[in-house]
Amino acid sequence: MKVTIFTDGAARGNPEGPGGYGAVIQYVDAKGTLHEREYSAGYKKTTNNRMELMAAIAGLEALTKPCEVELISDSKYLVDAFNQHWIDGWLKRDWKNSTNKPVKNIDLWKRLLEAKKKHKVHFVWVKGHDGHPENERCDKLATSAADGQDLLDDVVL
Repeated sequence: MKVTIFTDGAARGNPEGPGGYGAVIQYVDAKGTLHEREYSAGYKKTTNNRMELMAAIAGLEALTKPCEVELISDSKYLVDAFNQHWIDGWLKRDWKNSTNKPVKNIDLWKRLLEAKKKHKVHFVWVKGHDGHPENERCDKLATSAADGQDLLDDVVL
């Protein structure tokens, strides 16, 4: 099955302010009918990059069977980690970056790798706040979640 996942993250007072993520999953069934699902959550204290990763994680973790996924994000941090093969270097260097410092957000990178394991994922970057309808929708989901009530704790493992 082919699936498209659109994602965005947001943080107020980045770093370490309230934040949220939004993800929209779309697929067309055998009858040609478009199906969509939305996911979002808000956190008390987080960063924009953590929310960008959480959006991708939420989208991938929502899939119940192996899929061919086009994951579309306005986060160069997320997209370049895979398309520029940064993640391969981090793994070879035991989660150290090219300057031998620990990679930030290791807990979420590991969770993302686990979530994408059973899928074939192609990461695509789009310019944020540039009129892309689904990216704008994800931004609204993310910012609404960040501004919402009952925010979650972002627990770094």
